[in-house]
Amino acid sequence: MLTTPTRLQAEARKSILNQILQPEAADRLGRIRLVKEQRAADVENRLIMLAQSGQLRQKVTEEQLKELLNAMADSKEEEKIVVSRRKAWEDDDDDLLDL
Repeated sequence: MLTTPTRLQAEARKSILNQILQPEAADRLGRIRLVKEQRAADVENRLIMLAQSGQLRQKVTEEQLKELLNAMADSKEEEKIVVSRRKAWEDDDDDLLDL
């Protein structure tokens, strides 16, 4: 059976995460993935980057994971949609003011 590179990458990510997360933290990340898959992927990427750069000295606890989630939520700007409406040259509402 041939495996695709994406499957190999997913297995490598899972292996790294198993090495750097305590079971409670891994469970929480799994629950986050059920609700917000992209946010979980962002957190995983951050954790893997920290591990590869040698910034993690021990396995990440659930409390540390919560702190990381809060820090990432604070730093991420929410997207906002702003609707600006232009008034036409002749606005019928202005005529009502003359009554």
